[in-house]
Amino acid sequence: MTITTRQLPSFLKFTKNPTLSQGLMLIGLCMTLFFIFIAFLAPVFQSWGWLQNPKEFLSNPIHNAPSAKHWFGTSRLGYDVFSRTIFSAQAALQVVILATALSMIVGVPLGMVSGYLGGRLDKVLLFLMDSIYTLPGLLLSVTLAFVVGRGILNAAIAISIAYIPQYYRVVRNDTVSVKTEVYIEAAQAMGASTWIVLSRYLFFNVIQSVPVLFTLNAADAILVLGGLGFLGLGLPEDVPEWGYDLKQALEALPTGIWWTTLFPGLGMTIMVVGLSLLGEGLNEFVNPRLRR
Repeated sequence: MTITTRQLPSFLKFTKNPTLSQGLMLIGLCMTLFFIFIAFLAPVFQSWGWLQNPKEFLSNPIHNAPSAKHWFGTSRLGYDVFSRTIFSAQAALQVVILATALSMIVGVPLGMVSGYLGGRLDKVLLFLMDSIYTLPGLLLSVTLAFVVGRGILNAAIAISIAYIPQYYRVVRNDTVSVKTEVYIEAAQAMGASTWIVLSRYLFFNVIQSVPVLFTLNAADAILVLGGLGFLGLGLPEDVPEWGYDLKQALEALPTGIWWTTLFPGLGMTIMVVGLSLLGEGLNEFVNPRLRR
């Protein structure tokens, strides 16, 4: 009688003997979940009295150093820097998730249709996307922000345009290679319509790289949003935002007021690093050659 040992599930193997890339992905996941946690619970903490109102200025002494009352100090307008830093994560997540979702919703269907149908439509879309892709993302977002104005939705639209070509190119290339598979030809021979082929047979086979792009673009979008806020083109002035706070803090930095610059910049940096590590780790799972 032979005794067979059951194999551990893949996720248990991942946690038992993680590689360096997997370990960094876990760190990035924890960092990202931490910011999501504080972004969702920031209003609750404020209602409990743990956080001050980030929009009330001159209610505190200006340029107070970090202390037990004000953990991150106060700014030149009397803002509590700790409260502003926490609520800025909420605004950043709203804009970034909305921006990357808009670019994904537009880029993925266009890439599938272009790669599957080909012909003149494919050439036109390729030329259009390549033209957008050649423009620097920050410059394009700044230009669009001048047109659409301030606001969470407007900032998301201005940022999202630069990421549409990335989703389009990845999904289109995968669609071109997958549409020659035997099961696609069998579905076409059975009389399946274009919509059925795209939605049932192609969609889940060409979006493996989309989660990786989503996280990496989200990390880049945080930096772009910070740049827009620094230039005064991002969110309204009454909305806490890291880029705008850094702009206001630069005037006091030469006088030794370091905390108004350090903590907003540190919050932005940690969030970008967390999303980048998460995206690189997901890339290893998506690409089998990297796993080997």
